[in-house]
Amino acid sequence: QVQLVESGGGLVQAGGSLRLSCAASGRTFSGRVKAWFRQAPGKEREFVAGISWSGDTTHYADSVKGRFTISRDNAKNTVYLQMNSLKPEDTAVYYCAAGSAVLATTESAYDYWGQGTQVTVSS
Repeated sequence: QVQLVESGGGLVQAGGSLRLSCAASGRTFSGRVKAWFRQAPGKEREFVAGISWSGDTTHYADSVKGRFTISRDNAKNTVYLQMNSLKPEDTAVYYCAAGSAVLATTESAYDYWGQGTQVTVSS
């Protein structure tokens, strides 16, 4: 079993930055692919970024490429999402997820989910 807890969300002006963290507890954290998803009000949850268990492979949704960076520190059992140049359309609840399939962008590929952290970007 893996438990995931997100933190770092908040209110920021457009153009600003935030760094989200996802702390994991439980077994075999380092062997799991990690990802960030988000869900805006009235919309379906969507893939944002993913990272392989080693950290060597990352992939991003087109909407965040060049602005967001996913990273992980297996020694700290933590994955991060650095978000720069934030836009109002980035406003959403951000979720951390853990799974086994590298480069997976669908929710069904991930077995464990955090409770989410709210990110609000004002214009």
